[in-house]
Amino acid sequence: MTPERFSGPPPLLVGVMPNQHPEVLTTAAKLAARLSAPLLCAYVDEASYLVEWDPGRSAHRLSLHPGQDNEDILAVTTGIKAAIERTVANAGTDGVRVEWTLRTLAGDPARALARLAQESNVPMIIVGTSERGLSHRISEMLNGSVGLWLTHHQSRPVLVVPYRRPAHEDRE
Repeated sequence: MTPERFSGPPPLLVGVMPNQHPEVLTTAAKLAARLSAPLLCAYVDEASYLVEWDPGRSAHRLSLHPGQDNEDILAVTTGIKAAIERTVANAGTDGVRVEWTLRTLAGDPARALARLAQESNVPMIIVGTSERGLSHRISEMLNGSVGLWLTHHQSRPVLVVPYRRPAHEDRE
């Protein structure tokens, strides 16, 4: 399902990734249910890259929205779709069915989400914080924070859902 085929209000955009903590999707699903809005889930394949953008050339449009013919991307998105289905079904939306779709994007995650938000005219972007730990801190230091970049470069609201861990497990 594409965002143009949703019935009713425009979708909420939520950034998703493999093995993401369920708080992000759960929060997005609950908010979508309360607002009677669908979810536009977006996975950004960081391993891909964009060619110089020329909307008239189909190859360039495909670099923004990679196809599902790549076996690696297909395996990742199949797992993400299963996680979305499971999380949305168990999000406690009081029986409200939340419509959703998954889009695969390419390039820098923050900029790809911003482009999709603009294309789809979403009212809000929902992302998670990075996990704690040294490897995630190094990655964030090198690549930057998606949530931080979006909050500084967007004209629409950005909801950053914190990664929650019980206090007794919060060791750094």
